Amino acid sequence: MPVKYKEREIPDSVVKIREDIRTMVIRGAGKIARAGAKALAQAAQAYSGFSLDDFLNYMEAVAEYVRSARPTAVSLPNAVSYVMIRLKRLHPSSLEEARTAVIKAAEEFIEYSINSVKIIGELGARRISNGDVIMTHCHSTVAVSVIATAHKQGKVHKVYVKETRPKMQGLITAKALSDEGLDVILIPDSSVRYFMKRVNKVVVGADTIAANGAVINKIGTSLVALAAKEARVRTYVAAETYKFSPLTVIGELVPIEVREPTEIVDEAWLKENPNVKVYNPVFDVTPPEYVDAIITEKGVIPPQAAILILMEEYGLNVSDILTQFNEVKEEELGE
Repeated sequence: MPVKYKEREIPDSVVKIREDIRTMVIRGAGKIARAGAKALAQAAQAYSGFSLDDFLNYMEAVAEYVRSARPTAVSLPNAVSYVMIRLKRLHPSSLEEARTAVIKAAEEFIEYSINSVKIIGELGARRISNGDVIMTHCHSTVAVSVIATAHKQGKVHKVYVKETRPKMQGLITAKALSDEGLDVILIPDSSVRYFMKRVNKVVVGADTIAANGAVINKIGTSLVALAAKEARVRTYVAAETYKFSPLTVIGELVPIEVREPTEIVDEAWLKENPNVKVYNPVFDVTPPEYVDAIITEKGVIPPQAAILILMEEYGLNVSDILTQFNEVKEEELGE
């Protein structure tokens, strides 16, 4: 049965991408962002109507549908906004012009995102010294790029990778770095402080970066940064600029996604223990004072300079940000 959203029929390929994002088949903020842009391009290609106005309304509905897949990772709404803003600014005069604009903007974003991974890897590797031992958490394509690039330069050979429960994303990172030729030690999440004394640098990714430089990333990141701070180990966050949240400029809080209890315990255990409540937050917030630098494709900045990235990328037009904020709230209320 076709999926409908706001009375619009959503193409099957778009439904699959959104579901893969929602269920974490597609993981990692960069991959999620690229998948979101791809979904919009596929929606534009699949449109079978003949009216420009109808196409624009259709794309707005598809954009909202895709955007709603994950509430915390700002890379997804920023990717969607990248495409939709370019469609709106064009003021297309024909359906084909509008369709082409969506596809072109999506392809541009995907190419930019992929190139950013390489650039961040090169910039981040400059912060790694010869013989450094690295610790990382969860799975981040850009964090892997930094560590792998430093390894290719002969600087790094050993990396501690946290398992990252409950979805065990650390296993993805462990395989990726092992395939690059590094010596990988997979460790339990609870052992981070025990191993920190053997580490020289921490490199992690980010799902969202707030205007004050706070880093929202997979649950457990703040504990790694705290243990590193105590041990005087530098913590670097690798993140593309589209992971910076413009809504935080006006004080909007980043929602922390809470997922199903069955990611922690199975249904049988829950039924046997009905009085036990299971709470499964996916992300936590690392204060900027626990982060030594944020490595972006635009350069390496202190977390306190996150506001400057937002000024450059979004112009810090408060009126536009408020408009975006109101649009998001209207979507949440189903208006």
